Amino acid sequence: MKVILFGATGMVGQGVLRECLLDADVESVLAVGRSPTGQRHAKLREIVHDNFLDYSGVESQLAGFDACFFCLGVSSVGMGEERYRHLTYDITMAAARTLAKLNPDMVFTYVTGRGTDSTEQGRLMWARVKGKTENDLLKLPFKAAYMFRPAGIQPLHGVRSKTTWVQAIYVASAPLLSLLNRTSPNYMTTTEQVGRAMIKVARDGFPKPVLESEDINAV
Repeated sequence: MKVILFGATGMVGQGVLRECLLDADVESVLAVGRSPTGQRHAKLREIVHDNFLDYSGVESQLAGFDACFFCLGVSSVGMGEERYRHLTYDITMAAARTLAKLNPDMVFTYVTGRGTDSTEQGRLMWARVKGKTENDLLKLPFKAAYMFRPAGIQPLHGVRSKTTWVQAIYVASAPLLSLLNRTSPNYMTTTEQVGRAMIKVARDGFPKPVLESEDINAV
């Protein structure tokens, strides 16, 4: 399986990249991002790309892939709806439309979050935007598309948040997060489980297009 990974330097993306590089079924990984991952591996190739609304200059490098793991995302805290929609919906759909055109047999997996609003009508801005993004991704002509909605995610194996205060919280609460992952699979997963689940779903499929934390852990 040949994989394109967006967001490989973020916390979720770091975990997904690790699992891809370890998995024997993943032949190669193309990481697309604004900055290099800093990793070296025989499977890994990278494209440093600044304009996430226009891929015309690199389209020739984006064809021939079996799966895309889209792990780009931002917090909506302190952000207006127009800006959040641009960074969430516009950027995701620009990449997805390009990949659907170039790779009609691709499986596209998108990381959203627990509480995403599929009706697009709820009171929470971020949930409405995420819901529209999910709904429009599911309309694209991919072989299949899956929406991953984790709740809490525990970083493992040296994976770190790029936000200093968030990383500090993860370090301080590591024992509690480990306990919650064992006792409350509906509300907690790990970067390892997310990565492994993405690979398995891309390879084998899943009975429904939306996976909550409990589904991710079960897979």
